[in-house]
Amino acid sequence: MQGKILIVDAIATNRIVLKIKLASAYYDVLQATSVAEALKVASKEQPNLVITAFELPDADAAALCAGLAQQEQTARIPVLAIGESDDLAARKMMLSQGVQDVLVKPVPDPLLLSRVRSLIRGHHSDDEWHMRDAASRTFGMAEKHSNFASPGHIQVVSDDKGQNHIWATQLRLALRDKVSNSTMRDALQCLKGDVLPDVFVLVLTVDRKTAMDQLQLISAIRANSGTRHSGILVLQTEPDADVGAYALDLGADDLMLNGFDLEEMGLRLASILNRKRKAERLRHCVNTGLRAAIYDPLTGLYNRRYAMSELARLIENAGKSDTHFAVMLADMDHFKRINDAFGHAAGDSVLVETARRLRSQLRPIDMVARIGGEEFLLVVPGTTALDATQVAERLCRTFRDAPFIIPSSNTAVTITISIGVCMSDSLTLTLPAQDDKAARLIDQADQALYAAKSRGRNCVRLVRPAA
Repeated sequence: MQGKILIVDAIATNRIVLKIKLASAYYDVLQATSVAEALKVASKEQPNLVITAFELPDADAAALCAGLAQQEQTARIPVLAIGESDDLAARKMMLSQGVQDVLVKPVPDPLLLSRVRSLIRGHHSDDEWHMRDAASRTFGMAEKHSNFASPGHIQVVSDDKGQNHIWATQLRLALRDKVSNSTMRDALQCLKGDVLPDVFVLVLTVDRKTAMDQLQLISAIRANSGTRHSGILVLQTEPDADVGAYALDLGADDLMLNGFDLEEMGLRLASILNRKRKAERLRHCVNTGLRAAIYDPLTGLYNRRYAMSELARLIENAGKSDTHFAVMLADMDHFKRINDAFGHAAGDSVLVETARRLRSQLRPIDMVARIGGEEFLLVVPGTTALDATQVAERLCRTFRDAPFIIPSSNTAVTITISIGVCMSDSLTLTLPAQDDKAARLIDQADQALYAAKSRGRNCVRLVRPAA
């Protein structure tokens, strides 16, 4: 099934007709006859969309939308209201109460199904980001949401420059958002710029062929990396169900069939901007969680979890191509003395500077990770034992020859590191799959590090892994 839809209507004939249309498009259809029943069904079944009549025996579409919003498990379900009369005031009231869209019978099948697909597509996307955000929060990797919303940028796109100027001016006076206007050609050029709109309002001409050509702007917006998450509101100056259906299937977020109305457009734009900001917050939280899963928060280096998985991947690739790489373990000498003498804040600053120095001496393809308090893992692909040893010795000189400045006391302190180097070889790379090859290489590098510490620190020792 393509999705689960709850139909809410007291008239059985209406429910049956709509169910046949939706079922023929492979939707799983649920039914309810009142707001109270609909809320129970929605809570239990979690539909992807609710389609409701304007008026119900115990309340109306706005009350149903409000009831869904009060339950966490149903708050994000979109609501589409379908009614008998084209009452502008009633439409604006329902939009203001959270109803996603309002259609008036008879609704052509192509337009109805396109709107259903559009709303369910948006719901699936919203659910996916919420699940990722929930996972990040479960592991304590997400940031708190800010309630502050900066003004958005709305661009009204129309080839009728006079009409466009009038409507854009009215929107500027009514909204707190920035409103710009452009022609279709200018809007395409705008996609190459650095400052991109949050929402495009695409005003179509009456001529169907021209309108279809204008809709190609939607494809360009969705294909552009900077605007693929921008909102798109399509405005028809004369209703055309086929053109409207095509616009929604191309990726428009909303559709105004009945021409320009300032208040209605303001409500629809506010809804689009709200959804866009919410999605941006969720993407930011998920990205923050991903960074926390990969990077060490203090130094910005990779963490142990990521480093070990990356080392395993490198071993697999090296086994197939018969290439070699070096694994190094670097440990700061007598680091505890820094913490004891200057405090843990000073120790943290030394670790941050250590990370910078390590990165400065390595290539972009090399990997450096913090895997313990003052212990670092370095992986240098495509190298020989001689070259790897020279890299490690250069790293030692980088620390030995340039004292660290302790910020709290402006004291210069010489800090050294010891490095153990292990080279991969064909015997290690071709061990049975069940063997932990990464752990074996780490163990060999650790033995080399122990040898460097035993020889007085501030030096490099190389070992080759045994078969």
